[in-house]
Amino acid sequence: MSRDRAPAPLGLSLLPVFALVAMLAAFIGQLETSGHIPLVLATAIAATVATLGLKMSWKDLSAGMVEGIRSGLPAMLVLMVVGMLVGVWIASGVVPMMIHYGLVLLSPAWFLVASCIICAVVALATGSSWSTAATVGLALVGVGAALGVNPGMTAGAIISGAYFGDKMSPLSDTTNLAPAAAGSELFEHIRHMLYTTVPALVISLVAFAVLGQMDGTAAGGGDTGAVAAIQAGIDAGFALSPLLLLPPVVVLLLVIKRVPALPALLAGTLVAAILGMVLQGASVGDMAGAAYSGFTSDTGVASVDKLLSRGGMNSMMETIGLIVCALAFAGVMESSGMLDSLARAVLSKARTPGALVGATALSAIGLNVLASDQYIAIIVPGRMYRTAYLELRLHPKNLSRVLEDSGTMTSPLVPWNTCGAYMASVLGVPTMAYLPFAFMNLLTPLITVVYGFTRITIETLTEEEAQERLAAGT
Repeated sequence: MSRDRAPAPLGLSLLPVFALVAMLAAFIGQLETSGHIPLVLATAIAATVATLGLKMSWKDLSAGMVEGIRSGLPAMLVLMVVGMLVGVWIASGVVPMMIHYGLVLLSPAWFLVASCIICAVVALATGSSWSTAATVGLALVGVGAALGVNPGMTAGAIISGAYFGDKMSPLSDTTNLAPAAAGSELFEHIRHMLYTTVPALVISLVAFAVLGQMDGTAAGGGDTGAVAAIQAGIDAGFALSPLLLLPPVVVLLLVIKRVPALPALLAGTLVAAILGMVLQGASVGDMAGAAYSGFTSDTGVASVDKLLSRGGMNSMMETIGLIVCALAFAGVMESSGMLDSLARAVLSKARTPGALVGATALSAIGLNVLASDQYIAIIVPGRMYRTAYLELRLHPKNLSRVLEDSGTMTSPLVPWNTCGAYMASVLGVPTMAYLPFAFMNLLTPLITVVYGFTRITIETLTEEEAQERLAAGT
């Protein structure tokens, strides 16, 4: 929200939102094109409303757009490095090796369940859904493709597990951010989330088990001949060695040690490049080419070549462009006070605990759509509703739980959100293809809203405790 501007009139604030929704439906749903142009046009409409209706100067609007884009630069830099990592990890044999042994170890019928659990464990240990997707998630997509599993289902299982582990890990940035924004404590926040995340994970695993057992749906019939051909193609095209486990191990250890994602992923890329030159006989130029343009597989096995021809920094440019367009729109909406107006309109309708929880969830989801960033979806509602929760004598950990259940969990479900764009690019599966199967991410916001209206696990404060926290501003 804008801190130096009063909220804009609600009617004017809704114009760019309605325009964006309508154009996204037309361009993506009907014309089957990308969301770049609708976001640019919506930004122009928002800027026109701000200029003519709110009397803002172009200088202020421009500064708002720049500030909005600036907030997404860390994510864009990580995307560029992940593109490099994918290309180099394939060229060096890291991804082919993980796919090869994944085909040996994972049964098609239980692949989705295993993928969800593996990603949950890795994300819990690292505190990072992004690093999980870029390492084990990347390999599991390849394994799933080889087994004939629907790519949307595979990506849904990966994202479900990765976001469960991320959300429950004390190492996660969002898991620390939510209680800080709400005024609760880290470990009471994590314990309180168990009531929503564990049921959602159990239901998700059951759903993945059912999908995995359905003949011809998730397992693709388990074509052993196709699997054998892929394994043979990988064996012929790459020198496989246990040493190729070193790059993912390096990344995971650095993330566990709280090294930021950018240097951790870059370190994993460099280690893989060295191994590629040693084990695959690649040159420095080969590794540099894979890092920039991606790897082109030429094993002679069509299924292998299709599976392994991808990656490179250049492959991320379309995604980065989408993020820039989305953040420019968010910057205009925030700097003009229109975002503030929308949030306050939602808050004005929240008179009961259930309505307040529902308003918080709706605000977090809406900000993931409009502001394209999960951090904004956590911070803004946390700041807006913190006092409202105390006034209804609701413990702050209720607020921090809703922020994560709705803000963190729905971020990968929005194609132009930084998280949605990242997951789609890294896993190579469009957001709309995996969204129906990201059961964990779909269920958690629903469960948290149901809890709000039924008062299940909603903890309250005494009048004295609430007044003390209000007086202290926490």
